[in-house]
Amino acid sequence: MNSLLPEKDTEAVYEILSEALGVDRVRLKPDARIKEDFSPDSLTIIEISMALEERLNLSIPDESWERVTTVAELFALVAELLDHSKRG
Repeated sequence: MNSLLPEKDTEAVYEILSEALGVDRVRLKPDARIKEDFSPDSLTIIEISMALEERLNLSIPDESWERVTTVAELFALVAELLDHSKRG
């Protein structure tokens, strides 16, 4: 389980990734490389971003995706953005 986010948000991220990438959740290990291991096209990355934004009520700047390589890095980014949005 992910310790950066509340369980509800963790489940949302896993659900969105699993559905968008067309993979079982068990394959979404922290060190799994999103682009290299699952080969999403640019539209899929946009769909993931939009789904996360809508479901978690946050905004993910495009440049933030540049520093996301692994599933763990995506969780860290979402946690950072949620924490930032709470502080206003």
